Amino acid sequence: MSLSPVAAEHLLDGIQAVDIATTRLRTRVLTRADDDPSGRPLVLVHGNASSSLFWQRLMLALPGNLRPLAVDLRGFGESEAAPIDATRGLRDHADDLIALLDALGLDRADLVGWSMGGGVIARLAADSPERVRSLTLQAPIAPYGFGCTIDAAGTLGYADAAGTGGGGANPRLIELITAGSGEGTGTRAEPEAASPRATVRGFYVAPRDEPWPDEDLWVASVLTTRTGPDFYPGDATTSPNWPGFGPGPRGVLNSMSPLYCRWDDLADLPASVTRPPVLWVRGEADAIVGEPSGLDLATLGQLGFIPGWPGLDVLPPQPMLSQTRAVLQRYAVAGGTYRELALPGVGHSPHLEAQDQVLEALLAHLAAS
Repeated sequence: MSLSPVAAEHLLDGIQAVDIATTRLRTRVLTRADDDPSGRPLVLVHGNASSSLFWQRLMLALPGNLRPLAVDLRGFGESEAAPIDATRGLRDHADDLIALLDALGLDRADLVGWSMGGGVIARLAADSPERVRSLTLQAPIAPYGFGCTIDAAGTLGYADAAGTGGGGANPRLIELITAGSGEGTGTRAEPEAASPRATVRGFYVAPRDEPWPDEDLWVASVLTTRTGPDFYPGDATTSPNWPGFGPGPRGVLNSMSPLYCRWDDLADLPASVTRPPVLWVRGEADAIVGEPSGLDLATLGQLGFIPGWPGLDVLPPQPMLSQTRAVLQRYAVAGGTYRELALPGVGHSPHLEAQDQVLEALLAHLAAS
């Protein structure tokens, strides 16, 4: 199909924005301005509280035989603000991607997913493996969601997944995103502790002395996040279990609760199905998806930041990496393949912090797929 560029902010030279009408919603996609439409499609899927803007440097570095397509998920960036049904886990996003492939006339594509986006593409591959040529999971959300699972098998600490979902978000961060404020009451040099800029510096990338050159771009991307009960963070329910709340049925953080979110069935595809090869890229200094995670409420309770934590015997920090590794090992035993690339000193965003290493691994992965 012919793609007509639309006006957009925060684009680097060589990147253009297009809007694609699908059967589910209007989807914003970033492409390279001079790409051959017959090139090998590579779909890039961002994570929570971000957008396609984070992919631009990697897109520009890719060779000309590839056709990168960076997508804004619903509730983020400039895609239509369709509500998120959390009870479907990550399937709203996965089904949106299938609809996008259909609208573009693409039977199959290579998929790259970052953080929540890693879970989205794993969910898509588990549901529709015939649409996937290869999977690259970058700092993916664990196969049993975020929080309240206590072992590598994804066993729930509490049956109601207390401590996960929309109730766990920082209210001040939500307030500042809604107001479009990157620094809050602070300055660019010294932003407010709960601000989008401080969150980017402290969690999206490994902390360092000097801000990254693209930091303003990243903060602008975070500020495209839609807020409210249908979006970020979602709603919440009360719980008799620590810390007193559980996931509601709406919004993005609830869609990542272990009550609704899982992609461990990727390892259980029928024997007749061709399993796409998997590249798992992660930073060893990741503060979001790690062991422990700095955003897991069990970790914060153990550190004394949230009172009343019930202890290691009841709710230890989630073993996120062990869970992902166990599922991918099962995937390999069942006939698939995977490679794990761990990058020392790198945080939650390897494609931003170690682009050359990620690019080398990605191109080798695609060449073998």
